[in-house]
Amino acid sequence: MIATLLRAATIALVSMPFVAGGVHARELILADIPVGALPPQAMHTLELIRSDGPFPFDRDGIVFGNRERALPEKPRGYYREYTVKTPGQRGRGAIRIVCGAERKSTRECYYSDDHYRTFRRIR
Repeated sequence: MIATLLRAATIALVSMPFVAGGVHARELILADIPVGALPPQAMHTLELIRSDGPFPFDRDGIVFGNRERALPEKPRGYYREYTVKTPGQRGRGAIRIVCGAERKSTRECYYSDDHYRTFRRIR
């Protein structure tokens, strides 16, 4: 009896999509964050993106691969990632803004304050 229940539970778990917290990216509904609710450091990063830098970190502007499929699926190279300076942090920290579309565009940007685990679309 217990073995049958465990087998059924295992099959159910294996069958679940684990992408983006159990939801496939095509079905993903991201929470929004108003641009005015962003911390000042994130607002500064958006300004740097619009002006194409100069950025404080070498890796700012590199392609974001979206391997976790936490963002809507797009062709490779569509998304770029940027560091948001974290107060008190010497390195890059965990806060990022990822923007899609062409460089210098902030019309499709996402905010992550937990190193890509969750994203909120900036409105």
